[in-house]
Amino acid sequence: MRPRKPGSKRNLKAPMAVYEKRMEQVDKLLDELQDFVNQDSIIVVEGKRDVIALKSLGINGKFRLATHHSLINFCEDMAKAGKQIVILTDWDRRGNILADKLVQNLQSLGNNPDTRIRDLIISLVQKEIKDIESLPGYVKKLRAITTGTDVRDTL
Repeated sequence: MRPRKPGSKRNLKAPMAVYEKRMEQVDKLLDELQDFVNQDSIIVVEGKRDVIALKSLGINGKFRLATHHSLINFCEDMAKAGKQIVILTDWDRRGNILADKLVQNLQSLGNNPDTRIRDLIISLVQKEIKDIESLPGYVKKLRAITTGTDVRDTL
């Protein structure tokens, strides 16, 4: 018996249409995120690896690391900037707590940060990945599945 290729349809856990729709939605979200960047918004992430991951996906904007400062001072600085803020923390326990605290603090300072993109990413990737830094690998895997190429060829 021949070994199956990783991108072969026989190895998929769902119909191809599911992966194609998911890839389309991920591309749409990345476009929306780029629109925020084009509007001079600030993207809040947890660490340097998150910045690297987003840049590898073509998102080049103003990134701020929420974990390297006092949360209160960080939120005050963000609110003073007077720009739209997009929160893209991880969706593990720590990232969820941080996102909630950022939203609470920023709202108390009169800024309404965007968490919609984060929420949509979470719903799309479900339990396959748990953090922003894994997003490029997930996107590569989806592209490989939907284009019929071997995942190893895209790495």
